[in-house]
Amino acid sequence: MKNIDSKGHVRGESIYLDDIPVRVGTLYGDIFDAPCAHGKIKRVDYSEAEQLPGVVKILTFKDIPGENQIGGIFPDEPLFAEDEVHFWGMPIALILAETEFVARQARKLIRIDIDELPPIVDPREAKAKGSLIFPPRTFKLGEVEQAWEQCDYVFEGSADSEGQEHLYIETQGAYAYQMENGNVRIASSTQGPTAVQRTVAKVLGIPMHKVEVDVTRLGGGFGGKEDQATAWGVMAALAATLLKKPVKIVLHRMDDMRMTGKRHPYKSDFKIGLNKDLKICAYEVAFYQNAGAAADLSPAVMERTLFHATNSYYIPNVTATAYSCKTHLPPNTAFRGFGGPQGMFVIESAIAKAAKELGVAAHEIQQQNLLKDGDEFPYGQIVEHAEAHSTWAKVCDKFDLEALKEEIEAFNANHKHLKKGMALQPVCFGISFTNTAMNNARALVHIYSDGSVGVSTGAVEMGQGVNTKMLQVAANAFSIDPCKVKLETTNTTRVANTSPSAASSTADLNGKALQIACDKLLERLKQTAAKVLKTDVAHISLHDDRVYCKSEPSELSWEQLVQAAFLDRVCLTENGHYATPVIHFDKTKEKGHPFAYHVYGTAIFVVTVDCIRGTYEFDAVKLVHDFGKSMNESIDLGQIEGGLVQGIGWMTMEELKYSKEGKLLSNALSTYKIPDIYSVPKEIQVEALESDGHEMAIKKSKAVGEPPLMYGLGAYFAIQNAVKVYNPDYQLKFDAPFTPEKVLTALYERTNVSVPGV
Repeated sequence: MKNIDSKGHVRGESIYLDDIPVRVGTLYGDIFDAPCAHGKIKRVDYSEAEQLPGVVKILTFKDIPGENQIGGIFPDEPLFAEDEVHFWGMPIALILAETEFVARQARKLIRIDIDELPPIVDPREAKAKGSLIFPPRTFKLGEVEQAWEQCDYVFEGSADSEGQEHLYIETQGAYAYQMENGNVRIASSTQGPTAVQRTVAKVLGIPMHKVEVDVTRLGGGFGGKEDQATAWGVMAALAATLLKKPVKIVLHRMDDMRMTGKRHPYKSDFKIGLNKDLKICAYEVAFYQNAGAAADLSPAVMERTLFHATNSYYIPNVTATAYSCKTHLPPNTAFRGFGGPQGMFVIESAIAKAAKELGVAAHEIQQQNLLKDGDEFPYGQIVEHAEAHSTWAKVCDKFDLEALKEEIEAFNANHKHLKKGMALQPVCFGISFTNTAMNNARALVHIYSDGSVGVSTGAVEMGQGVNTKMLQVAANAFSIDPCKVKLETTNTTRVANTSPSAASSTADLNGKALQIACDKLLERLKQTAAKVLKTDVAHISLHDDRVYCKSEPSELSWEQLVQAAFLDRVCLTENGHYATPVIHFDKTKEKGHPFAYHVYGTAIFVVTVDCIRGTYEFDAVKLVHDFGKSMNESIDLGQIEGGLVQGIGWMTMEELKYSKEGKLLSNALSTYKIPDIYSVPKEIQVEALESDGHEMAIKKSKAVGEPPLMYGLGAYFAIQNAVKVYNPDYQLKFDAPFTPEKVLTALYERTNVSVPGV
């Protein structure tokens, strides 16, 4: 099935938040935010702004009827600053005006007097000063201290990875209006409708059932709208409730970039030990996560970093410790991969360091240590259905790794100022929310008397194609034409207490819930068919919009069957509930079985570096991916390609920069660069691994949202390998992204090579 949203997108007919027709009397909101990263508020003068024609009201923390608190995991994040600001861009007030233009003009008229305090922007400094969001956590396996004695080689180093701007096409926003009896309805661009509902109720001081959140689709999310969409929905609902007027808030791009958190930057230290057979015997790592000014989702992101600290490798002795460091940056948040990529980058850096020191290729060490069934992850889960060796073997065979290496060596021998580099990147990514309680979902299905079907789930469509997969589940369950199925908006009144659309679990959780609801309805319909056809239920089946009896088509069509059930007063509405079985995790022991299953894959990167300019082009990325039994190959392929390129961008060109004062410097698309059509690999080849899939994946079709992003790590090491060919004196550094500026410096550091013409 093709993506059901494609036509609407290309024809401009798909409805996003900013396409919703506004009601008469709608007010427009703009946010006045902190002009420094840390300080005490002495005085704010709103008088000139309030007198501007068209300004209706300016709201601050004093106007909140409930709690001035939007923190999800910890209550440490006020909606509006009270007496102190904690990051540059922290909301202080909400300006409501008759037009968006007036609201923005009014913002310029507000005067604020702040006693500035020294900000902390570096996580190592925060750790040294004891500025932590919550206590550190450690995962252990084996006995690392004793294991060092068994190692023939021990290497130490550090690895840093910067943050990443989500840059969803649709910026943050919400539209709210009051309904009767004190209820409020919010159209929100959020991955977590229930989070918005819960927080609005808390801030307004009302129960959740008075708050309805509705989401049609998002113009991209990537994790940036899992938690950080909440503030704007709350502000819109607060203003609509207090002023009895509809209120719309849509952030301008530069405001969005300044006020919202990003992928967490990490600084890390590692120590790795190997024996003469290149087996990794011991690994010790300390992660310093830059959480920003409040917890947001940092505790969960940090946890997933620990879960993925060893990537696709079995290491018998591991100690991994992570610190969530509180700084004066916007609270950093979920981003595709959710801490996993940051953890994986460090182990890959440690392997690259060991390989350089030992004079071997990194892929030799990688291959020697791949996971197999029966191995144990540092968090206690035993490896089952491992496909690490399978994807590695297939990628080497399918794309003839040895021939590729020979081609690269020949190219490098014949080109003085162009050098090719290659790297292999295995991936192992766990699928489930690591907070066990979040692994559940519901679906509501109506079969209307004419045979058409309405489906509501907690899944939020944000370009990943989940609506198409939900449609496939329902149409397949009833064996009817997909045009008879309608996917409703995601709505907290129809489907309550939802987990966010995140963690690569959206299709699995909501699809399983939908399957349960459809199966219950199908059983009732079969009973009706058996009654009409005067036969046993066991003889009834449905195929291609018709009832079959004893494998032969009957005279009963789908529509006739539904009509018969309706007239017989059979219930044609069903709710399905699914909770992932088996999974559990004990945080007191840091052991358990947190993931339903793992996704595996291996990629080969080939890059050409221009050694005069420091620029580079990715010639090809060839990969083998563990799709399981893909239920929609075109959608899954799109996710692979998109995730891969997003990962490459993070590793190479997306340089997020803050000043030492905590001001965002890469604050626009002129200063923050993402991959465009000219910077993606010239060739992307994706091969599916033939496998049986997994029972806990919907239709045995494995999750595909986040795992592909981790392939992008290989981009860094491919470039580094090309640099090493040109400059043998280059000292390895692990400081992503590997921008052209850094590449140029690396090409000429500590050598007698001069740049021609200089």
